[in-house]
Amino acid sequence: MIIRIIIAAVALFFTPTMSIFAQEHPEHPQKAGEEKEVTKAEISTGIKNNIRAESQKSSDQKFHTNYESKDLALDLVKVHDDRLSSLGEGKYFACVDMKATDGTIYDIDFFMSGEPGDMKVTETSVHKVNGKPLYNWKEEGGVWRKVSA
Repeated sequence: MIIRIIIAAVALFFTPTMSIFAQEHPEHPQKAGEEKEVTKAEISTGIKNNIRAESQKSSDQKFHTNYESKDLALDLVKVHDDRLSSLGEGKYFACVDMKATDGTIYDIDFFMSGEPGDMKVTETSVHKVNGKPLYNWKEEGGVWRKVSA
């Protein structure tokens, strides 16, 4: 009888710790809706890869974009890594300086979406011509929006 009581006491003593060992394994998938945050480095790399790929496709090895019904042939000057931002809902943008063959400097905003490591440029927009803005940006709740210049 004493042995049964000892066995029961030991079993009751270890019962609460069993739930600790029954927790989910760390290798199980994360809950749906949890998104991996995109880093500024991933945005910058995506922009540079896009410019390189598009330039290699053109016969003049330049990046081409339209502005005021003109085709601009541009060379990369600088990706502003300090101006890489989230627009919310998995969309991002970066400010890039590019130079035309006539010496004009265009500030091009690149808009991207996608998963980290597989980001795609969805739109480009001429933001400034020789430093003069065509529109501005305003931050609202950590998300940037276009506003009139």
